[in-house]
Parts: sequence; C-alpha cells; structure tokens
Amino acid sequence: MKFSNGYWLDREGYAVHKARGLLDLTVDTAGAVHAYAPVRPVATRGDTLNVGLISATFNAVADGVIKVELVHHRGRRDRGPHFDVVVPADYRGEVERTDGSVTLRAGSLAVTLREGADWTAEFSSGGRALTASLPRALAHVVGPDGTTYMREQLSLRPGERVYGLGERFGAFTKNGQRVDIWNEDGGTASEQAYKNIPFYLTSSGYGVFVAETGGVSFEVGSEAVARTQFSVEGERLTYYLIDGPTPKDVLRRYTALTGRAPMVPTWSFGLWLTTSFTTDYDERTVMSFIDGMAERNLPLSVFHFDTFWMRGFHWCDFVWDPATFPDPAGMLARIKERGLRVCVWINPYIAQRSALFEEGAARGYLVRTVDGDVWQTDLWQAGMALVDFTNPEAAAWYRDKLAALLEMGVDCFKTDFGERIPVTGISWHDGSDPEKMHNYYTHLYNRTVFDLLRERRGEGEAIVFARSATAGGQQFPVHWGGDNESTYASLGETLRGGLSLTSSGFAYWSHDIGGFEGTPDPSVFKRWLAFGLLSSHARLHGSNSVRVPWAFDEEAVEIARRFITLRLSLMPYLYRLAEQAHATGTPMMRSMFLEFPDDPGARDVDTQYMLGEALLVAPVMDADDEVDVYLPEGTWTSWWDGSTVTGPRWVHERHGLDSLPLYVRQGSVVPVTGATADPQADWAADLTLRCFGLVDGDEREVVVPAHDGYRAAAFRVTCADGGVSVQADGARGSWALEVDGRRVE
Repeated sequence: MKFSNGYWLDREGYAVHKARGLLDLTVDTAGAVHAYAPVRPVATRGDTLNVGLISATFNAVADGVIKVELVHHRGRRDRGPHFDVVVPADYRGEVERTDGSVTLRAGSLAVTLREGADWTAEFSSGGRALTASLPRALAHVVGPDGTTYMREQLSLRPGERVYGLGERFGAFTKNGQRVDIWNEDGGTASEQAYKNIPFYLTSSGYGVFVAETGGVSFEVGSEAVARTQFSVEGERLTYYLIDGPTPKDVLRRYTALTGRAPMVPTWSFGLWLTTSFTTDYDERTVMSFIDGMAERNLPLSVFHFDTFWMRGFHWCDFVWDPATFPDPAGMLARIKERGLRVCVWINPYIAQRSALFEEGAARGYLVRTVDGDVWQTDLWQAGMALVDFTNPEAAAWYRDKLAALLEMGVDCFKTDFGERIPVTGISWHDGSDPEKMHNYYTHLYNRTVFDLLRERRGEGEAIVFARSATAGGQQFPVHWGGDNESTYASLGETLRGGLSLTSSGFAYWSHDIGGFEGTPDPSVFKRWLAFGLLSSHARLHGSNSVRVPWAFDEEAVEIARRFITLRLSLMPYLYRLAEQAHATGTPMMRSMFLEFPDDPGARDVDTQYMLGEALLVAPVMDADDEVDVYLPEGTWTSWWDGSTVTGPRWVHERHGLDSLPLYVRQGSVVPVTGATADPQADWAADLTLRCFGLVDGDEREVVVPAHDGYRAAAFRVTCADGGVSVQADGARGSWALEVDGRRVE
C-alpha cells in the first residue's frame, strides 16, 4: 500500500511513524539479536514518554538465511494461519559484538546493526553489501479508519532488478510495479493473479520471503524509487533475507524453507487432452477424440473431463451426469484399455442443490458466518458454500468423496478455483484470521487432494492440475496458468506469468494450449502448440470450443505430431530436469536471467526461456512469423538445421508455423530417445547422444534416469584431440553418437 505523498509528506489520512533510532542491542541465549526503534528521536528521559517503540528480532535460522521479526504491539492475538517454514532445529548463527554494534552471521550472510540516532540494518554476503533497511524505512502506520500496518523498505542499488512475486502477467522485471499479494480469479490480462507468492529475488544476489499468509503489498521501486517496500495489515511483520549468490542458490534456500516440488509421474509428461469447458460431450464424443488422436498418430497420455462430467447446479457432488455418462465405471475402464490416464475437474465449493450440501452443513463442514449461518453465494454455483478445510473432519469427508472416484478408475484431479475466499463476517473452524486465510485456503485445499493421491498412488505418482496457490504450493504440482485468451497477446502474457511463477519456487508449470477464452485463429493455435509442447507439462484445453488439432486444419495435425514427437524424444532430458527441480528447487522452465544472471543483456528478456540448461525456446508471437531472439555469450546451434550463431547478440528470424527458434547451448549433450509413442517407454533402448559445440577438454556425464521399472544408464562423453569418445555404463539396445550432424551407431 502506498503511504507517502512524495518524499516529504504522508498520504492524507495516514500517520506514518518511522523508526528514528536504534536502541538497546542485546543478544539472547539462543543467539538472536534484539533491537528497539522508537518512532521519534529520543535524546532525553522525557523523550521516552508518549512514543511508540518497534521491536526488531534478527535470527540466523539456516546457512544463508536470516529471519527478521518486526513488532509494534505484541499483545494483539496472532490467530494464524502460518506458513510451514522448515529450518534446522540445531542451527545457530555467529555473533560479533563491538562497541555499539552487533553483526549476526548465517554462513556467508550477515546483518549488521549499530546503536544510534538512525535506524539501519545492513545485509551483506562475504563482505559484499546486498541491501539495507535504511533510515525512514521501518514504520508503523495508522490509517484513517484506525487500521494499522507494518511497513519495511529494503534498498535497491542502481540497475538492480526484482523478479518473482508469483504468477504475474505484466512485465517480468517488477521494478516500477505495485503488486498486491491477494489471490483473485481475474484471468491473465490484469494485475490480478491466481498464484500470489510473497517472495522475490533480485539481480544483486539475494531474495526476500515475507512470511505473511494474508495480503502483502509490494511497491517495487514505485513509492521510494530506490527501495522495495512491503507492508501488511496488523502489528507485526516477518520476513526472511535469503542469500545467493546466484538466483539458483536463492531458490535452493527458499524452497528448503517452504518445500520442494516432489517428483511427478512419468506419464504426466505426455500430452493431456480435455473435453473443454462448456462444450457438449458424452462418452461417444470422448471416445471420438481419443480415437481421432490415435488414428492420426498423435500420442496421448491423459484424458481430462472438465466441469460438466457432473450435472449443472450440482458442483461439486462428485456424481457423474447420468444423462451423458450412464456407465462411468465402464467408460473409465474402456479409456484405460487404451493406455490412458484419467483426470476429472473438481473445486472446493458445494452447490446448494448438491446432495452434499445438507450433509456438510449438518456436520459443520462448511464455512460459517460469525452469526453461525453457512456462508453462501450465487457467484459460480447457485447457493454454493465452501468446504472448511481447517476442520480435519471436513477435510477427511472431502477426501472420502474423492477416494470413491479413485476406486472407480480416476487417476488425478484438476483442482480448480480456491481464490474467491470471503474475508468479511467469516468464522473458520480453527479460529483462523479470515484476512490471512484468504490466500492460504488454496494451500489447505490442494494439500488435502494431493496427500490423498500420494497415499493411494504412492510417492512420485501423485499429481493435480491446480490453478491457485500461495507460498509452499510448489509441493502440490502441477499448476497451470489459468483463463487466458486465444490471442498472440495472451500467449505473451501467459509466458510472462510462467516466468514469474518459476522464479518464485515453482518447478513445474503449464498452460492452456491455444488459449482458454474464445476460439484461436489456426495460426495462434499452431504457434501455441510449439510453446505448449516445449513447456514443463502440456495440455490442450479450451472454454466453449474444443482443442483437438483437426478442428483447425490438417496442418495443425502435422504440427501437433511434430512437436509431440519432439517432446517425447526429449523425455530422458525432461525427466532429469524434474529430478533436478526436486533436489534443488531449480525449475524446469527458466528465465534467461535465472540461467544467465551475470549477463546484463538477459535481465529483462521475457519473450523466451531456457528449458533446462541446454535448450533455448523462443515462441513466435507475431502473425507475420517474425521473432527476435537474444542469445547470450557462446556459440548457439539451431536444433533444426545445425546452423550456429555466436552471442551475445539479438537475432531477428522468420519461422514457418511448424517451427520456432530452438537453440542449443554450447557444450551441451542432449540425450534423445527414439521411443516416442509413450512417455513411459524405455528411453535407453533407442538412444542418440546429440553433441553441440564440444571443444577439447570438455567432459560431460549424461544420465538417462531410472523410471517405471527401467534402470538408469550413464554415458561419459569426452572431447579430446579433435574427437569425441563415449564410455557407456548400463546401456541397452542400440545407441548412437551425433556430433555436428555426423552420426555413429
């Protein structure tokens, strides 16, 4: 929230009480540093009267992580909820005291505080300054209606860029923006977002996680242009300063705090096809889609039933519409005979006409008002209520309904919605603060569903397709980009949203190929096929029109086949990226900044991305087939024809509808499988090691990961004396080496 009126004045009606000193530095027996900041200068005994005092506690909680707690009035109840932050139980920082100052160290990260007339907390890494809470930064604010806020500002150096803050559809670089962390069902074309994450990282080698589950307002160089400001309603504010030095290091430490993405099933990396939202369909329609994909040699992995698998006005009662699906168990069995998995749409709302409404209301499983009534609305479903996931019995009740679907043959769920959660006049079962529960509700919802799948299907076999999230939601993958439009402009905003989300700790991300709203022009659909099939996960989905490729034209079928085949050929590479994301928090899809943080030319690029460390993908977002691509330093090789370009430079290219810029980084060895009919095939049985730009002295270890009962295979590739040699361990079937277009079996 903006509290100032220029540099000198406060916003009308707001009293901004800024920290005006730093007093009484102490260190407790646990190694935490405590400081106190009066909100006006204190020079005499009399100055200690009638003045507010902010207490600040600094705690080293893990290597490279310092927790900061700022409190004005400590007596106000903290009803939660709170993020589940995991830190080593026995970690203790190092404290250095000098006359009037204290430095607290958490590995290479340090914060230094000095007693005196000005409030200052300086953060550094290995002696290098990172950021600081400077004079006039820390403040307690009282609004015109008596609402109070805590505000902090951290300094930005000239040229420093800020990224993250969840799935945001505006410019990838957040400088100059105001960002409100408040989940909304607002599409992909505005400042509203489904996945608001109070975490950012910067080009100066650090990140900040504001550990507040409710609304957080960020002013990124937009109120004080040399500071990132964040504020929350209430009397306390907690944040974590996270060291790098690289953005991948920041994400590794941040996801260690808030949770890492698990492995997801191998089959989930294949293509997902849906009924679309409001289209008319029954079993015959569904089977025609499935048969049509097979007849056209378009490999499919998952079929998804969207909302109208249930009856209108009944969402969610988890009952198949008998008019269109009279034999759901038999239909699911027939689909699974084709080797496919099945996903069905759900949301956490119970419509009044649903048979579950009375049951949930009678048992106290639905969210109530402070007067004891069931909270209801007609927005979305008539008379709908919310499942109260703060009630363990309600969560178990909801799980039991889903478990029956799993027993019927369903494999996973699309966990839609979870954003429009009321805050006025609401009473949660566990007494949570309604304002703080607004964003956190999605966490409880998705965790309930994901945990059921993990228990029933096993570790690494659970997956949802979720729309909403908050910090820590990366533990319940996969998330997709929400209701975009079927236009080139929306393709661009969708990509920007994905780059921001994967910069916020989320390893996997998908989107509706072709756009959700409207029917895409065939050229938009074809361009989106290439982008979607070179994303973490790939799904064909629309609103009032279907997305089967032949609904557009035969060229769309050919392009779909080309990129589905390419995707499945990359399965050993993609699955290794998933393993890396699970182990380190590095996402599969990466911004150019994330992969090339030392390249100033990469810092603001938001029209392309790296798929892992080797592949550069630049979707074409222009009806004239033109695209500009930024290539960082080194020699980049076209995947398609082997031509090379030396960076750093921008290149302008034209690509037909069946192509896009796809470059390979110098020194890469990409394992490509010939088993392209099924993502669960034995990738090592027919393998080619494609080498790009190796030079003498390069040595690469290429691992084809173990999966679905198949053993891992490893290959050591060495370039020496102008030649390339390979040592194989665990190879099976035929394999080949390809160097500069020359292939050796």
